[in-house]
Amino acid sequence: MVPVTGRSGTTTVGARAPIALADLHGSLADPVLDSMTFLNEIAGRFPDAVSFAAGRPYEEFFEVEAVHRYLRRYCDHLRDEHGLSERQVNRTLLQYGRTKGIVHDLVARNLSVDEGMDVDPESVVVTVGAQEGMFLVLRALRTDPRDVLLAVSPNYVGIRGAASLVDMTTLPVRDGSRGIDLADLARVVRDARAAGQRPRALYLVPDFANPAGASLDTETRVAVLRAAAEHDLLIIEDNPYGLFHAGGDRPATLKAMDDDRRVVYLGSFAKTGMPGARVGYVVADQPVAGPGGTGLLADELSKIKSMVTVNTSPLAQAIIAGKLLEHDCSLVRANEREAGAYRRNLRHVLDGLAARFGPGTGVSWNTPGGGFFLVVTVPFVVDDALLERSARDFGVLWTPMHHFYADGGGRHQLRLSVSLLQPPQIEQGLDRLAALIREMRPV
Repeated sequence: MVPVTGRSGTTTVGARAPIALADLHGSLADPVLDSMTFLNEIAGRFPDAVSFAAGRPYEEFFEVEAVHRYLRRYCDHLRDEHGLSERQVNRTLLQYGRTKGIVHDLVARNLSVDEGMDVDPESVVVTVGAQEGMFLVLRALRTDPRDVLLAVSPNYVGIRGAASLVDMTTLPVRDGSRGIDLADLARVVRDARAAGQRPRALYLVPDFANPAGASLDTETRVAVLRAAAEHDLLIIEDNPYGLFHAGGDRPATLKAMDDDRRVVYLGSFAKTGMPGARVGYVVADQPVAGPGGTGLLADELSKIKSMVTVNTSPLAQAIIAGKLLEHDCSLVRANEREAGAYRRNLRHVLDGLAARFGPGTGVSWNTPGGGFFLVVTVPFVVDDALLERSARDFGVLWTPMHHFYADGGGRHQLRLSVSLLQPPQIEQGLDRLAALIREMRPV
């Protein structure tokens, strides 16, 4: 009992019973929402372990002074190119901002410079990371319990988490040897419609997908756009890693090839700008017809955003804008050092695996053409208990692949992230991983 003192004296009231999880939103019982919590908890408990788990950007080039420099650069831009007074500059950065964002014009310029996209700035919604963009798009599309999302599997847990939050079922589509199995896509659409469901969109990452590092070649990209038209689907293209090719020309994004406005494009500055700024964006140029006429899907997403985060921090947007301006709106130029580090690290990990696991070991891995991730296949079950043992007894962290499957796949696979480490740490981590695998491998 808890004593409570009021105007009429002291009384006692019973302590409130715990809230039943069943009385909260159903997504909170979804294992996908526990995945990131568990992985972060393991990393926190074993801070000295070498971590191949976190898909975070390289930190060696971080500098706080850059934040101040970028802010100054954007303020100069507002004064010189937009003719704002000092008072107006202060208001732009320090007051509540426009819901769709204040740097939408620079985002459009960046997409033109780096991706060859002709984007109307008004079709851009600047978000709190790409994760908010996923939520906004799915919240807008999910209008009925029959609505479902298709997602190439294995897939980023964040998209399934966002779908769960809006009560939208996710149906997996096999990746296959081309990064997406188009025959399986057709089957999933056909079966879903036969069951009375309404497939609304296909989510995929065409470049170095998290977790498997797979990419679509140009021929497959054309086929995906054709399949979307055939099955009357939107495509949600997520592109956080597209700048980080290990060599060769970068293929065009699906959005750059999109003549029918079927592609909703998710962009993020977390990997290419500054992760701590938490700035992403959605390009949603699809026409939406309503009582007041025809507008853009971006306008509808903005309405949802106004009730979720109101607006993305103008200060955070200004930092990203300053970095864009400093490099003539090219993130390719802005990330030359980082891209070099990722190429070096990927090559180092691949060479290190080859040196430690020859033919006959039962260990294999894929060879991505860039990005942050690769997948190792081993001859034993990989689960969360093994990850905890790996961290505690061997001092190395990685990610069990089963977290990226909705249908129980990936039980003999683990994901390695190459982005955060330096070569000596990679060597140490691979030695520790090899020791774990030697102990677990069947004789």
